[in-house]
Amino acid sequence: MIKHLPALIPILPLCSAMLCLIFGRINKHLGKYIVMAAIATSFVSSVILLGEVVEGGEIHYWMGNWQPPLGIEFVVDAVNAILLVAFSAVSLLACIYGQSFFKKEDWFEISGYYALYGLLTAGLLGMTITGDMFNLYVFLEIASLSGYGLIALGGDRSTIAAFRYLLLGTIAASFYLLAVAYLYAITGTLNMADMAVRLSGQLHSPNVILAIAMLIIAFGTKMALFPLHGWQPDAYTYSHPAAAPLISGVMSKVPALAVFRYMYCIIGVESLYVQRGLMVVGFIGALGIIYGSVMAIAQKDFRRMLAYSSVAQIGYVAVGFSIGNAHGVVAAVLHIITHAFMKSSLFMVTGGIRYRYGQVRIDKFGGLNKHMPFTAFTLTVAALSMVGIPPTGGFFSKWYLVLGAFESGKVFFAVVLIVSSLLNAIYFFKVLENVFARPDAKLEEVNETGRFELPLSMMIPIIIAGVTIIALGLCNTILVDRILISSISEVFFI
Repeated sequence: MIKHLPALIPILPLCSAMLCLIFGRINKHLGKYIVMAAIATSFVSSVILLGEVVEGGEIHYWMGNWQPPLGIEFVVDAVNAILLVAFSAVSLLACIYGQSFFKKEDWFEISGYYALYGLLTAGLLGMTITGDMFNLYVFLEIASLSGYGLIALGGDRSTIAAFRYLLLGTIAASFYLLAVAYLYAITGTLNMADMAVRLSGQLHSPNVILAIAMLIIAFGTKMALFPLHGWQPDAYTYSHPAAAPLISGVMSKVPALAVFRYMYCIIGVESLYVQRGLMVVGFIGALGIIYGSVMAIAQKDFRRMLAYSSVAQIGYVAVGFSIGNAHGVVAAVLHIITHAFMKSSLFMVTGGIRYRYGQVRIDKFGGLNKHMPFTAFTLTVAALSMVGIPPTGGFFSKWYLVLGAFESGKVFFAVVLIVSSLLNAIYFFKVLENVFARPDAKLEEVNETGRFELPLSMMIPIIIAGVTIIALGLCNTILVDRILISSISEVFFI
């Protein structure tokens, strides 16, 4: 059974999405429990796979036992195994958290939402472990199409936000297909490992140069890398509050992992054009860090502040990979993990405040620590981690970024990271000041929450996310030394 886990991890949420619509007709809540059970099984399977990979090394799974390059391959190494655990955990927490937003809706609305949610999870998990370029495109489209739908369900201006994302996402997907076509024309294969071998003697081909440029444009748009981030602020701000934690925490991270795996593992960093591409992406990422941080300071809506913060945070990932040494790549992977929990927890907090009070204006957060202490706890932990305060997980990812920058002689990146942390402190401490130091806003509650500040289905995921951020910091040595450092050189060939 264990040997089939790589395929089951994305397939289970995919199948649950279809079953959700069938069984949701019988009972309007039955479909969501099927999706929830499938994601929980994928999470447990990811944990098992991580243990198998750490002990026994990389796992290759061939669909239908058809060997590559003819068959579709799933590849699980220590890096994407731990990312599978993180992504499936965030998806499960957000899935549980979102239940309270669907009390009065009919079966079709509930089942439709959870079907899209299952498809999004399947697409993201599939992209993380696929070893086939076209299969990655299929999972990318599954994730994108379901993401458009979940954003459009948010109400207000969400339809416009989803349409803008649809337009830019379609263009990005077209660029990716063109890049795949150019690489296939050179190598005659779609299997990533096989392509890496066949490309080794053709790194200066014009087709390779075009493919690198198209991959950067395609995945740069999908990961909302500055200045290709135009879809993100509105999409994060107006997406459905139940889906926002997964969309903000994971959806932009998987394309980031994909593009840098292409550049490191398939084309190879020995290519002069890849080196130049990484440097360009690094400087663009640095600009995005400053731009996103400055824009976040100016926002009054907490959701929009977090959206611009994400533009800056994806810049950290780009800078880490562009640094090009072990500490830089470790920092990038570590930041993908920590930011998945930081940003998803912050959007869960945002949704909780909106659920209870119907608004998320920062200047109305006065007295939140008294009325919603557990929510305020997670908000504080996540905010401190975003700034980079020890012992939270965010401190260590930034520490390795600075360390990698100095080791590689790219001091400019280290300076940008330090400046950005100060900017992060400005806008997050403004939020915390309102939460803890401002007079009680005395807001009118729009939802009855009973004895607790929020329904337990919302409170428990929020608290778990906050505790996980602290655990990522306290267990940092185990995570980095036992898993990431030893595997980064094997996976990314550095």
